Amino acid sequence: MQHWKKLWAAAALCMVLVLWQVHQSLYLGHSGSSWRPGDMLWPLSVSEAKPCGCASCIVELSSSAWFNEQYDSAINPLLTVHTSKIAPDVLLWWLKLQGSKSHAQLQGIIQQMFDILPSPTVDAWNPSRCRTCAVVGNSGRLRGSHYGREIDSHHWVLRMNRAQTAGFEEDVGTRTTHRFMYPESAVDLQPGVHLVLVPFKPLDLKWVTSAFSTGELRYTYTRVKQFIEADRSKVLILNPAFLKYIHDKWTQHHGRYPSTGLTALLFALHTCDQVAVFGYGADNNGNWHHYWEANRYPGAFRKTGVHNAGFELTLIKKLAAEGKISFYN
Repeated sequence: MQHWKKLWAAAALCMVLVLWQVHQSLYLGHSGSSWRPGDMLWPLSVSEAKPCGCASCIVELSSSAWFNEQYDSAINPLLTVHTSKIAPDVLLWWLKLQGSKSHAQLQGIIQQMFDILPSPTVDAWNPSRCRTCAVVGNSGRLRGSHYGREIDSHHWVLRMNRAQTAGFEEDVGTRTTHRFMYPESAVDLQPGVHLVLVPFKPLDLKWVTSAFSTGELRYTYTRVKQFIEADRSKVLILNPAFLKYIHDKWTQHHGRYPSTGLTALLFALHTCDQVAVFGYGADNNGNWHHYWEANRYPGAFRKTGVHNAGFELTLIKKLAAEGKISFYN
């Protein structure tokens, strides 16, 4: 009997050790892989929120009732093979954005896309590290800001559309880890940079598939790049459900849909531990324009009717006031 008790005790001890290792691996992120600035991480629910090496983290429960009401930690920003089934209400809203009429072939389009591009997977996470992210807008107020070194100091640097760095390094930095774009704003990327597609219509999914394969799609509502130079292993596709979530919970239907800049910022809120925001809003003279362009039509962005720039800026300032972002304004 004593012999069997010892065997049971030894077995119980082994089980405890195994469970502890599983806990370390799944919840504390201990594994053979170390964290790197380019690693991708899915957002976790509040109940499963990862530990964080920062002094404070976005995913921590906030004392702000406003932030807790808007922020859904369970939302997955990315379209993957596991999240490719688009809910009917999301699909109806998404198809109306730019007048798409049919979704009969949508699942086939998504399947073909993931035949060409790999679906993202969860990477290891080291909880002792702190992922800091710089979201760099395109506002003319960046000129003369001297924020370049501060921007480059972050693990991730998110830019959007045709943002330029050459000639503006002192103000906007040199590094880019994620570039948010859609077909009509696409640019070639350096190796290692994530192309983050913001799809406003099913045709955008067809374009990214074509641009990395046959090059057959050359025109949407305007001419687009036939092929794109980018690392296909790092392509990320935003989930239309994530866009609708921003529209419903954050912009609250101000504008037809959120701007690429606000979308990039919300992506950072869901994938980073700390977020610093640069280059949003009008310049010091009250004009809205890109920092690399001549200020020919200073108010054009606010007159499109597609995005509500004023409301989005108010939202960004509110996030800063709540301590959820650092806003370099």
